[in-house]
Amino acid sequence: MLKNKQTLKKTVLLLTLLVLVNILGSHFYKRFDLTQDKRYTLSESALGIVENIDSPLIVDVFLEGDFPSEYRRLRDETRQLLEEFALHNPQIKFSFIDPIEDEKTRDANISQLVNRGLEPRQLTVSGSGKTSKALIFPWALASYQEQTVKIPLIKNIIGATTDETISSSVQNLEYAFAEGFKKLVVPKEKKIAILKGNGELSDIYIADFLKTIKEHYFIAPFTLDSVSSNPVRTLDRLKDYDLVIAAKPTETFTENEKYVLDQYTMNGGKSLWLTESVVMDTDSLKNEKGSAVAVMRDLNLTDFFFKYGLRINPNIVNDLYSAPIWLALGEGSEAQFQPLRWPYSPLAGTNPEHPITSNLNMVKFDFASQIDTLKNGISKKILLKSSDLTKLEGVPSQISLDIVTQEPDLETYTKGPQPLAVLLEGTFTSVYNNRIKPFQIENDKQVSTPTKMIVVSDGDVIRNDVVQNQPQELGFDRWTGRSFGNKEFLENAVNYLLNDDGLINIRSKEIVIPYMDRQKTTDQRTLWQSVNIALPLAILGLFGLGYGYIRKRKYT
Repeated sequence: MLKNKQTLKKTVLLLTLLVLVNILGSHFYKRFDLTQDKRYTLSESALGIVENIDSPLIVDVFLEGDFPSEYRRLRDETRQLLEEFALHNPQIKFSFIDPIEDEKTRDANISQLVNRGLEPRQLTVSGSGKTSKALIFPWALASYQEQTVKIPLIKNIIGATTDETISSSVQNLEYAFAEGFKKLVVPKEKKIAILKGNGELSDIYIADFLKTIKEHYFIAPFTLDSVSSNPVRTLDRLKDYDLVIAAKPTETFTENEKYVLDQYTMNGGKSLWLTESVVMDTDSLKNEKGSAVAVMRDLNLTDFFFKYGLRINPNIVNDLYSAPIWLALGEGSEAQFQPLRWPYSPLAGTNPEHPITSNLNMVKFDFASQIDTLKNGISKKILLKSSDLTKLEGVPSQISLDIVTQEPDLETYTKGPQPLAVLLEGTFTSVYNNRIKPFQIENDKQVSTPTKMIVVSDGDVIRNDVVQNQPQELGFDRWTGRSFGNKEFLENAVNYLLNDDGLINIRSKEIVIPYMDRQKTTDQRTLWQSVNIALPLAILGLFGLGYGYIRKRKYT
């Protein structure tokens, strides 16, 4: 009787403890991220974006359906990430949708998604000796207060395998959703001036980049023409902007214009210069001879950059690691476009140690020049550089398409990596310090407040293709379907210059995803199938024999 009472007490105590644990668990909820790379721990920047959402933010993810394991992994990682966002703010609601599941609405859904800019991805699925095609939409749509943005879930990498693409995409997920949410919930504050009046690229050639940054910042054209009549007023107007972008100027800057830009810098203004010291581009070669002469371009900015700590040399970087040029080979209707080696389009390597270029795809240049950094008090970081197999060609020089038919002389490519984009940070000294000023202004400054500047030695880095008068995506090669890192680099550069580096820090987050060796799993498939089937049966048989033997010994 006493033993039964003790058992009853223990049972009641255990049940009471379980009830208390459940009550406490319903009020206090905590998830622990035990992964080494903390992939399920949202960054402070991402949390700061979603913490003030006070009405439903709906996320529709179209990465659902029957597709290969790599993409199922991407789907699962997306779900985990959105669960973390929803945990920190219950106003975030999400669902996964298979837009091609229903045969009746399949075509209509595909057409509707494509019209919204959500391009499908076609996969080749191999299994059981068969190969088939599958269509997926690796996109999400986020809606908040009558606004909708599209969020890409796939990040393409040039020459990457499927596993590498998925790893890169998983690593980019938090950034992709944080950026999308920011477009919806964070109001724009900072202003960017796009310089005009010195032969810069027209808007249609920078349209894709402008479309990208205007989602986060106010942008407006700014001409320096009024400097000649009222330079002081022009400077005052320019000071209202947080950043100035010069997209491939081709006409000389006057001393008055330089002084305005210099004093803008002295007052803490940031600037992004995409300029070059050589007159040459691929379009110049499209003539009967297929050649042109590269000459020096003098923008009257040599002393300007020299004072700040760098020099863009009048030469051309010839790099064996480069993007191809597409030329029509053959006669008449038999002509076909073929990719050919083109050493004047370097694919610049990035600096993995800096958040602007960490985890960034290669950036495509076109007739880039070498940048020299000079010793002064300014901090300099090389963001982009050519490969080791590089040589420099001075100007003037003859550039001909015939080079595509010639074998390169490897012994001449000995100059090593050349800087192509440099970040300057610190306290700048005025270009006109101890010099006669072009015009007089009150309270002119000889030393700046701490500021930043990025100089890129090729204006075409920001240039998008135009097909049938329609601007194309910046960095996208329509011939190969590859995407270069031009737009991401420029977007990161703008964010960094404007001290809006929260998203950059998210992008630089490292996530390592282990994958099985495909060849090994194929070779050892039969072995492990046999082990998985036979081993449990063998263990069960041994257990039965042992149990029978023990019972026989005990009861016989």
